Amino acid sequence: MSRLHSPSEWVAPLVPLLSLLILPLGPLLFPRVYLFLLFTYFTVFLYTQVNHVCKFYMTSCKIQATISKWNRRSASHHIEQQPATTSRNGSPNLTRERNNNLALDDMDDIEQQLDLYEDPTYIHTFIIPNYCEPEGLLKDTIGRMANHRNAKTHYAIIMAMEQSESEWEQKGQRLASVFADRFAYFIVTGHPANIPGESRGKGSNVAYAARNGCAELLRRGVDRRRVILTVTDSDSAIPELYVREVEDALHRADDPHYLLLAPPIFFSRNCYEVPAAVRVTDITWSAMVMSNLSNSRGLSFPCSTYSLSMMLAERVGYWDTDADAVGEDMHMWLKCFFKTNGQVRTAPIYVPINLTNVQTEGYLSNVNARYVQAKRHYNGVADVAYTLKNAFTRHRGAPKGSLLDDASSGLALAATSSVSWLDKVTVCFLILEAHMIPATSGWLMFAAVPLMQFLLFPPFSALALVDPAQNPILTSDFYAQLWNMVKIITVLLPFPLFGTLAIYEQLHRAIDREFLQKSKSESRQWKHLLDYTNLPVAAWLFMTLPSTLACVKRLSQVEQQYIVSEKLFKDEDTVMIMDDLRQEFPEQKVNLVVAAAAS
Repeated sequence: MSRLHSPSEWVAPLVPLLSLLILPLGPLLFPRVYLFLLFTYFTVFLYTQVNHVCKFYMTSCKIQATISKWNRRSASHHIEQQPATTSRNGSPNLTRERNNNLALDDMDDIEQQLDLYEDPTYIHTFIIPNYCEPEGLLKDTIGRMANHRNAKTHYAIIMAMEQSESEWEQKGQRLASVFADRFAYFIVTGHPANIPGESRGKGSNVAYAARNGCAELLRRGVDRRRVILTVTDSDSAIPELYVREVEDALHRADDPHYLLLAPPIFFSRNCYEVPAAVRVTDITWSAMVMSNLSNSRGLSFPCSTYSLSMMLAERVGYWDTDADAVGEDMHMWLKCFFKTNGQVRTAPIYVPINLTNVQTEGYLSNVNARYVQAKRHYNGVADVAYTLKNAFTRHRGAPKGSLLDDASSGLALAATSSVSWLDKVTVCFLILEAHMIPATSGWLMFAAVPLMQFLLFPPFSALALVDPAQNPILTSDFYAQLWNMVKIITVLLPFPLFGTLAIYEQLHRAIDREFLQKSKSESRQWKHLLDYTNLPVAAWLFMTLPSTLACVKRLSQVEQQYIVSEKLFKDEDTVMIMDDLRQEFPEQKVNLVVAAAAS
């Protein structure tokens, strides 16, 4: 139990345990203090939820504005590429000329606000960790990126395979034979099993792939300052617009090597093929990630897909690989933040990354698979202790304005002496909100008021456990008013969620139709509003229960088993896509680079 010698390690397990313990004991032993605790908790919770609705609305507007800008530019480019046409009498087609003028007017308006997208200047390196994923799904994910205009000159793919997967090398070779000529670089790495000190999971796979893949790029003469690493999932559909927006954000930054770029996540690839409880859980998950991005101080966490420079990855020593780094995306942000003395900031990229919901054959099997995924996600509660320890430990750094030079990597980055207290407090609050609210809100919101009402005002006198003379609500007007305010606030608590879902419904339709080019019949319908009847069960099963268990398990030294989420994929769809690609780009012999397994 040496890990628990640190006080910060006790925060995560004690918070949900205490919240469960005070549900029955609070009204009986200290009702006055308990009333104040409930009032404070519910008031803060209501404030944060209203704040999240406002931030989610801001993110929603920015996503739609980004998509609109892209569509207008694409429409103008398409018009410019159309051949000139004439009317029957041989005169120029005035309709097309008018459309051209309108498009150019639109472009003038856009240029006044943003520069047009230019060709990439960075080498965008996509790390795709995978273990026993359907090969068709991987082909689909890579194939979408292969269609980007600059893929052959500015994209690198690092297939992060696991050596524990049967025939992983042959699988990597098959993917390389199809796609290597479509990208500037195509690298396959095989992460060895049972490396001492490592914990199995996405983080250790990404760490190995990044180190060996970047080493291979350097051997091929690529300038490390031009490499942007994008960590993604095997089911992430990354659009070209994301890369363009990343380039813009890097060009606008004072120092691009202190940026971690994070997009919103969106579930629309197979959402109508999974149970409504699974679908609505991922909707709320997506909404939380989106609201998190609109942070005025740039202190927001990535989820699933994110980008950073190779320089920054080298500076912080790449990804951590121990059991406490299982939440690889959030943990890497925290590591970058603390290792650079608070200089790293998040640059939101308002381009949705389309993901697949967890999917298996059978309703109950699918629900169970989502529960397993939720347990894995909430194992990231280890970051609570990591954050508290680093926030209140002095980090030594170079004097403000100086350069930290790493001769072995050629790294030169500015650093400040310490993290500001405001940033420390903000990051700690965000981490506690992300992990402690799920582990407590379900119990307190659903049980605190009804249980207190039952204990202090039982339906039968025989059930009375508190003497009316000791009941502060009956003996004090102040506590009676406080009790009424607590009940009113609990009634108001669901309304921010209703606002979030209303914004999401409009946003989902906009992304489907304006960005993914889906028809109305393929997007969400009014009937799908019935999904939200599953919210109470989904919130408890996929949020409260797994987060509470993850917190309590921090008391144990036993490492949690990492289980990959199941996802079905129809290979026949990919076959048709790949046939089209082969007709346009005939296969050529390619060299497959398999990174050495040496440390």
